[in-house]
Amino acid sequence: MRWASCARAAAALLAVVASAAHAQLAGHGGPVRALAVSPDGDSLLSGSFDTSAIRWSLKIDAADEVLRYHSDAVNAVAFLKGGRMITAGADARIAVWTAGRQQPDRVMEGHTGPVVALAVAPDGSKLASAAWDHSVRLWSLADGASRALEGHGQNVNGVAFAPDGKSLVSVGYDLALRIWRLPEGRSEAVALPVPLNAVAIAPDGEIVAAGADGKLRMLTEDGTLVGEVAASPAPIVALALSDDGALIAAAGIGGTVAIVERKSRSVLRTLVGPGFPVWSVIFLHDAATLVTGGADGKIRRWNVQSGEPVGSNLFGTTADPLAAYAGDHGADVFRACVACHTLSAREAQRAGPTLAGLFGRKIASLPGYRFSEALKTMDIVWTPETVAKLFELGPNAYTPGTKMPEQRIGSAEDRRALTDFLARATSQ
Repeated sequence: MRWASCARAAAALLAVVASAAHAQLAGHGGPVRALAVSPDGDSLLSGSFDTSAIRWSLKIDAADEVLRYHSDAVNAVAFLKGGRMITAGADARIAVWTAGRQQPDRVMEGHTGPVVALAVAPDGSKLASAAWDHSVRLWSLADGASRALEGHGQNVNGVAFAPDGKSLVSVGYDLALRIWRLPEGRSEAVALPVPLNAVAIAPDGEIVAAGADGKLRMLTEDGTLVGEVAASPAPIVALALSDDGALIAAAGIGGTVAIVERKSRSVLRTLVGPGFPVWSVIFLHDAATLVTGGADGKIRRWNVQSGEPVGSNLFGTTADPLAAYAGDHGADVFRACVACHTLSAREAQRAGPTLAGLFGRKIASLPGYRFSEALKTMDIVWTPETVAKLFELGPNAYTPGTKMPEQRIGSAEDRRALTDFLARATSQ
């Protein structure tokens, strides 16, 4: 069983929902590490530390499907032509998906460390991946064949194709930006003064690199430094360019996103969220809306011109799923978990498994959900007593090897209220 942050985190999360957390996509049970928008602009793909990816409909504000394959965090996602999708994880695997299928069409292996960034070639024929095994890999999307591009001395954090597809740029912790000339794969290194966390390339070929010092550095196609912008007082960890290349969004661990006008090298405005680190950012194709993924597991939409959040309701939640339990203390304890877990098998599955029929079920036995391997060997049957023990001791102690965030409920009264509520709500 995978639980989202529960119990004591509920008050903090509810405060976020009630204040700055407008226009959110709710569904992930961990930080949202990656975002991508489909070529037709109808879908958003998100990847999370909770090991899942979710494809969202931007037309009806709902999750279309949850993709589960990876055994560790999903760090990078991308769309291909024809609606196909790619996910890459800390498990060093890259999966290619067709919408509507429960398993990947292909799994590509070759990296020996977490894959943290992806880029699709302009013609859609190739994929580039950056990983913490100090390498970049170039993949054929026709047959999955790959070759390693080696030269970085430390973890590689970002990768991007030039608009003509004839070169590839990567950045890493080793203070190096490398320009790879294709198809040969020879590289030229550009030394910069700080570790680099992300890279993007504008339609005119200008390279934008994000530094751990909060600065953006702009370089020509041949690597000549031509400008820089102090975008954040904290390290920048994610970058996005508007489709026309006019605007840059630079997201940082300080919880803000700077909107930068690229040509003038000026910060137009800064978007301020609830204070959690922002791990991912992307413009919608209209360039008027920015989407961010945060460490609190929420996905937010922002008006680029005003800097204000868009909307006021939880994206993907048409009604309060706990409305029928108003005044129930156990439901209040459970509320922070509802973003990832349904109480009924009739509801669309979220990032975590449904809790329908929970009591009496062996741990990690629900069909159709990809559980951590460590849970599958445990001899635990979920009962009010075992669920209470889980939150008394904490997941790390009670279910070692789980990827569930560490969370304990210190109050025996709260634990009893939670298990009484689950007994009623999950047996229907």
